[in-house]
Amino acid sequence: MQMFSKEIYQLSLDAHLAAVSMLKPGTAFKEVHLTACRTIFEGLKTFGLTRGDTEEAVEAGAHALFFPCGTGHMMGLDVHDMENLGEQWVGYDGVPKSSQFGLKSLRLGKELRPGYVLTIEPGIYFIPDLMDLWKSKNQHSQFLNYSDIEKFRDFSGMRNEEDFLITEVGALRLGKALPLTIEGVEAVRSQ
Repeated sequence: MQMFSKEIYQLSLDAHLAAVSMLKPGTAFKEVHLTACRTIFEGLKTFGLTRGDTEEAVEAGAHALFFPCGTGHMMGLDVHDMENLGEQWVGYDGVPKSSQFGLKSLRLGKELRPGYVLTIEPGIYFIPDLMDLWKSKNQHSQFLNYSDIEKFRDFSGMRNEEDFLITEVGALRLGKALPLTIEGVEAVRSQ
């Protein structure tokens, strides 16, 4: 589905920018993640892949067919900041993580505080084995249009990733700015 590459990329970027817009002290990162999930699910309606109430679909976990991972994670002590050495304590302050597919992969859920360094990297993925599994179970069929999803079987996926420092009033992007817009990416590719 190369003809939809730009549109899927734009939707991925929309989810990225929606997540970035929420970065500030006091915001629970789980809410940042859910905003990206809602943006992706709602945007996929344009392609006929999703349907129904977006809030209900995300709460049920239907978005995870396309976004089975987390929006980002903390950085500092390690690349994923101790995910295997106490992620529940590092990313959740001891609060139990969700066991729901997709949401259980969110490495960070707690309230953001100044000084935190984290990634923002929501993406959209079309994973044939996962598509087949969910379709065979008719999973979330009230929210997913499997006949149109099948058309994206060979698409693969895409995302952007940026790193941020949470400041006293918001967030500061770290590192050299790279092109994010379709036009900016195309300009770099044509050089």
